[in-house]
Amino acid sequence: MTIQGAITEGDIANYLANTPGFFERQAELLASIQLTSPHGQRAVSLQERQMEMLREKIKLLERERMAMIRHGRENEAIADRLHRVIRAILLARTPGGLPVDLLQSLQHEFLIPQAAIRLWGLADDYQGLPYAADVGDEVRSLADGLALPFCGLNSGHAPAAWLDDPSTVMSIALVPLRVSVGSGAAADADLPAGSAFGPAAGAAFGLLVLGSPDPTRYSADMGTEFLVRIGEVAGAALSRLLPVR
Repeated sequence: MTIQGAITEGDIANYLANTPGFFERQAELLASIQLTSPHGQRAVSLQERQMEMLREKIKLLERERMAMIRHGRENEAIADRLHRVIRAILLARTPGGLPVDLLQSLQHEFLIPQAAIRLWGLADDYQGLPYAADVGDEVRSLADGLALPFCGLNSGHAPAAWLDDPSTVMSIALVPLRVSVGSGAAADADLPAGSAFGPAAGAAFGLLVLGSPDPTRYSADMGTEFLVRIGEVAGAALSRLLPVR
């Protein structure tokens, strides 16, 4: 048979892939093949090269397994801290003390350097307290527009001024507080039958601010799943301060 044109490496690879019996018939060729080791310029047999590749694959799988274990332990630690925060909220003696208890617990459990909270539309009993200070329409609109917590550099956002020492804060997280989870009809479904609170369903009635001197602590590309959970828990607990219509 006449072969037209030059044989390429691809032709050889295809032939070997489609002819599994080739090396069975040419066993002496298989034993004599020498390859260059990736760990030096020495020549190794095909079998030794395969063993090296297998060892590298095992090392990679081991690193992935250790990473999964580490992430699992980190998630477990976060869940434990969140559990303690929820417990502190449940142990609060009076609804009026909930915002302060929440901030103290969050800062203690998650080592948050600075934190502040503002709530609006509260029942008359809680008006005049520090966390009920007027925030203005701009901040309320900002909170309403946050479908997810905001994380990023402290670039002059008005809520950053609520922190004890805003000049030292390089990154912030803004967590909207709502009675219901989500918005729209799905949010309405989360409310108990026969109850209606001050803000419209899905509207924010507060904002939690977390600040850090570390510019990477709350980065724009970080995941916000944990902060979403914090917002849901805090919103549900603090809804007790809202007037029942």
